[in-house]
Amino acid sequence: MGRVSQAQAQANRQRVVERASQLFREQGMGVSVADLMKAAGLTHGGFYKQFASKEALIDEAVTHAFGELAEFHATTLEEHEGHRVEAQQSLIDGYLSVRHRDNPASGCPVAALATDMARDSGDRGATRTYAEGVQDFTQWLATDDEDGIARLCTMLGALLLARATKDSPLSGQVLSAARAALSPAPQNPVSDIHC
Repeated sequence: MGRVSQAQAQANRQRVVERASQLFREQGMGVSVADLMKAAGLTHGGFYKQFASKEALIDEAVTHAFGELAEFHATTLEEHEGHRVEAQQSLIDGYLSVRHRDNPASGCPVAALATDMARDSGDRGATRTYAEGVQDFTQWLATDDEDGIARLCTMLGALLLARATKDSPLSGQVLSAARAALSPAPQNPVSDIHC
């Protein structure tokens, strides 16, 4: 079997990073290198030609996941023609949906990687990237009245609880309650009755 070109090697590496990003969000960072490579359609032996260690891949995969999140935020804002409040509400509604609950591999890395990041005591690139990503997300959710932290905590907690109870009616109730809590209060119509 011949050697792969430099371009093909780079494409293979990118495929591994993308697939690892999905698998880590879906299954956690305990996924084996063999399973990661298999999911990418490559052999286990090729891993160490591309990455110094699994930790190096984790760093790149987490960076990739947060890059996707930043791109999603930008796209959401564009779709709402720069109307930040509407873009935020659209994102909140999508975040607290059954679809997002059931698809962690393509979902928010803040929620999907929280447990793994809490267990990581090292000062790795992934840990720093995660903290920066959380900070960026809170800033994206910020309003004139708040810094976005409580909104993200509500969204994250609700999503984690909904995923943990997804075979129960409680799951949908958690999502609905959080969406309601984060939706603007309905305006009371002005009454035509004059006293």
